[in-house]
Amino acid sequence: MRTLRPSRFLTVLALLLSVTLLVPSAPVYAQDAAESEIRTMLESRDQQIKSILNGDTSSFSTDQREELKTLINGVIDFRAMGQVALGPFWTDLSDDQKNEFVDVFRDIVRAQSLADLEVYNSRVAYEDIKVEGDSAYVETLTEYEGTQTPVVYDLQKQDTTWVAQDIIVDGVSTAESYARSFQTVIRKRGFDALMTSLKKKRDKVTSAR
Repeated sequence: MRTLRPSRFLTVLALLLSVTLLVPSAPVYAQDAAESEIRTMLESRDQQIKSILNGDTSSFSTDQREELKTLINGVIDFRAMGQVALGPFWTDLSDDQKNEFVDVFRDIVRAQSLADLEVYNSRVAYEDIKVEGDSAYVETLTEYEGTQTPVVYDLQKQDTTWVAQDIIVDGVSTAESYARSFQTVIRKRGFDALMTSLKKKRDKVTSAR
């Protein structure tokens, strides 16, 4: 089975009272704080990855590879993304089946994230951050080898941490890409067949790293 890889909200209100302009309401402060927190989180992640790469992607220690996998994938909520990927089949699974699926899914994505480390040297511009309560959408533009690609993070706040439920690369949803692949297998051959295939994939990609 081939796993697919996946690939503006600022409204200014014209207020008549100058005192209102000078003293923003609490919700505005909260939104600004959330936007700043998200930007800082993603920029820090990007800087730490680039610091390890240091312009060279040819050779890393085992510890460095594990640190890179954690930094690259730490923002992803694999359970939420996995639930989207399985769609209507998710509710049919037992808790043990769900947990096993998420674990295997996470292992595969983490291992595959090191397949082309050079892309993490890309220049990233944060175009816009939209915060609506505990949801946020971050529009970024990455430039790699002269090509610009829009990357959007669909974030959800869990306790005090922002995590990605989906990453949309050049208009293509990562979660939906997995969904097309995974759900096709389940419909044709069942969930057990999907897990057998995923475990084989995990063994292959983890042994190659």
